[in-house]
Parts: sequence; C-alpha cells; structure tokens
Amino acid sequence: MTSLQSEMVNQAQRDRLAYRDEEPGTGWLYFAGTILGLAGTMRIVDSIWAFRYKGALPDGLRDGVLGDNLKNYAWLWLIVGVVLVLSSFLVLVRSQFARWIGYFAAAIGALSATALMPYYPVWSLTYIAIFVTTFYALARYGGREPAER
Repeated sequence: MTSLQSEMVNQAQRDRLAYRDEEPGTGWLYFAGTILGLAGTMRIVDSIWAFRYKGALPDGLRDGVLGDNLKNYAWLWLIVGVVLVLSSFLVLVRSQFARWIGYFAAAIGALSATALMPYYPVWSLTYIAIFVTTFYALARYGGREPAER
C-alpha cells in the first residue's frame, strides 16, 4: 500500500470513530423537528391566505368538514400551525415534554390533513404519511437520553 492509501484508510477510521459520538436516532429527531416546523409554517401561510381571500369560494366547500365559511378553516390552520412550530422547537431541544407535544402535534397535523381529503386526496394522504413517519421518529428515538457511562 502506498502512503497515500494508508493515509486515506487512517482518515476513514478516524471519521468512523468521530461519528460514533452521535447518538442513534439523532437524524430521525432532526427529521421530526424539521417536518413539524415546515408543516407549521405551511399551515400558517395557509391561514394567512384564507384570512385575506376575497374571491368566490368553490362550490364543493359547502360539503367541507367545517362548513362553507373560509374563516373557520383559517382559524383552524393558524392554531395548528402555531402548535406545530412550537413543537418543532421543543423536539429539537430534546426535552421529554417536547416528545409528548410532538406526538400531539403529529396527530393534529395528520388529522387536520383529512379536512382537505375530498378536494386533494393524494396530497392529504402524503401529508398523513409524513406525520405518521414523524410520530414513529418520536416514539422510537424521542425517549430519554442514555446515561453517561
């Protein structure tokens, strides 16, 4: 082996040792926090749009879960968005309280996606799948940190 190859092997071994300091599931928790934050931001933008919308409403809105008033949807989306953004920050600081708020937020996010199921079924199912994955990440890796040895 040449010295360049042995140096590359040594560097690869050092890199593997450096990454072992990371706890298992850290990536999943970042995924969960990021998804909660992005979904909350999207819901807040949706609520701003709904509050400011002055055009004609679709005929199918009369059959919606919250009736034919777009303001009802706006308030729902605003509340859900704020809960999701707050839970995102709590998950990223990794407190036990954050995990439970994250469960609640993921459940609310998935349930709120069902309101648009009659209009956008594929996107609603995609949204629900993302929140189920987020719930998994919190359930599997959101527990207490292991004690120092």
